[in-house]
Amino acid sequence: MNQFPTRLDSQVAFAIARAMLDGFNKHYRLFRQVSREAKTRFEAADWAGQQRAQSERIAFYDTRVDEAIETLQAEFDLSRLDTAVWHQAKLHYIGLLTNHLQPELAETFFNSVTTKVLHRRHFHNDILFVRPALSTEYIENDEPAAQPTFRAYYPTRDNLLETLVRIVHNHQLQRPFADLEGDVRKVVRELERLLDGARLRSNFQIQVLSSLFYRNKGAYLVGRVINGYWEAPLALPILHGPDGRLVIDTVLLDEDDLLLLFSFARAYFMVDMAVPSAYVQFLRALMPRKPRSELYSALGLAKQGKTLFYRDFLYHLRHSSDNFTTAPGIRGMVMLVFTLPSFPFVFKVIRDFYPPPKDTTREQIKGKYLLVKRHDRVGRMADTLEYSNVAFPRERFDPALIEELKRSCGSQLEEDGDLLVIRHCYIERRMIPLNIYLREATPEQIEAAVTDYGNAIKDLVAANIFPGDMLWKNFGVTRHGKVVFYDYDEIEYITDCHFRRVPQPRHEEDEMAAEPWYSVGPHDVFPETFGTFLLGDARVREVFLRHHADLLDPAFWQAQQQRIREGHVIDVFPYDTARRFARADSAPAAAGAQPPLMEMS
Repeated sequence: MNQFPTRLDSQVAFAIARAMLDGFNKHYRLFRQVSREAKTRFEAADWAGQQRAQSERIAFYDTRVDEAIETLQAEFDLSRLDTAVWHQAKLHYIGLLTNHLQPELAETFFNSVTTKVLHRRHFHNDILFVRPALSTEYIENDEPAAQPTFRAYYPTRDNLLETLVRIVHNHQLQRPFADLEGDVRKVVRELERLLDGARLRSNFQIQVLSSLFYRNKGAYLVGRVINGYWEAPLALPILHGPDGRLVIDTVLLDEDDLLLLFSFARAYFMVDMAVPSAYVQFLRALMPRKPRSELYSALGLAKQGKTLFYRDFLYHLRHSSDNFTTAPGIRGMVMLVFTLPSFPFVFKVIRDFYPPPKDTTREQIKGKYLLVKRHDRVGRMADTLEYSNVAFPRERFDPALIEELKRSCGSQLEEDGDLLVIRHCYIERRMIPLNIYLREATPEQIEAAVTDYGNAIKDLVAANIFPGDMLWKNFGVTRHGKVVFYDYDEIEYITDCHFRRVPQPRHEEDEMAAEPWYSVGPHDVFPETFGTFLLGDARVREVFLRHHADLLDPAFWQAQQQRIREGHVIDVFPYDTARRFARADSAPAAAGAQPPLMEMS
């Protein structure tokens, strides 16, 4: 029950609400501007600028929140305001959002500002938007000349090719295609195969989102094909060809294709959206298994993704009864990891101390996770949700886990009645640790997993990332069978590493010594030694050496390092390279060809 009077007589409360909404509007205006400019950067092949913009945009939100707090502190004596004023500010804020195009994002912004100003005892639905106050259904942008969220086209079989050409042209990319009609003919061929001779219904249509989705060196046209009660996703990756002209690289027509394209292990898209909830609703129809929280994050709206994730988490807690317990796998020296078996995520807390040989600090570890957040994750590094002051019901924790938290993470733990409050934690999608997966795998699964492990390393190298600790336990297997890295406390940029060959021993005593007989600098890496700790299992060793023996050769690492330093940007495809359209200027990729890399200067 509401504990505050509902009258709205505080001018201070209205001014606070107005100031916070002004802060959010500034944030989203700048967010849209840099997202809109992705089209220009793509057309100009400004790959470094695109990656830089993707990274810098992540910091926009926190900067605007801090600015809003500074404004409130300068204009109001926040320490003297009682909770009734904050309650009125929320009600005024709701009123200001009545015709807003991004009300859900604005509510989250209000929460972000308020939680930094107030004590946790005020974190309830009377003060914060614990639950959304406004619906995001059927929001329309009625501004003059505004684009609709999506456009619908109604082709026949006779003019399907012409319609698809028009769909691509309507995005007005200011760069010529090498052979647009030829590419679209291949798309039509795949659509015809999918339709399998089915009669086109009276409502046959292709719906396409109005903005292209930009990420790294690609632009993606996203939509769906509807024929009666049958629907299929549609995504066309548009790339720069070898001669600089544009090409449609393939067509994606399956939900699993879209799930990989929008994977939690990939960088966020840049999309110009007036009504983001409408984009999420459209995408959710294509990927009903994808949580809305992950779709908002994939669109670059990570704070909204965090809000929805936490609401889902609280809802799940209320409707489940199992206990939090230590996550399966080898215990980490830096992180304590626990999970709720019925919830497909893990919770990671930085320990208070780290036994040798770990030589790091809490701030350095947080810096590594921030690096990954802002870097291109190339489908190989799991995205993390970072939270502060997360309150868990104490009764849902195994006693042994509570004791371990107290013993190794005491500085991050606060007991508040029947709650356990963790001051700082990371949350990641749960995967099967690769060491456990290999232990229980069939020969065929070992072949696939070890091969993809090597591909994951090479994809990380392409993104200028050296994982540091390459042990199997630091990688996981997703539900799609992809190998993904998730332990970031030792990562470095490839360009900061010194890849060396192991010097020849001077005499027999050198070979028998427990310690290296040669000097080892802080950034020295000796790839020849990787096999010692990776290839103890004969089954694994055979597969690894057959597919990825080059990872044990310093020359491989040095060559990749040099290419990165020379400015080469290597693109990692979010789909199987065997799906790429064959072209006269390049041989078609063989089925299962790896690694899925394309190099462009």
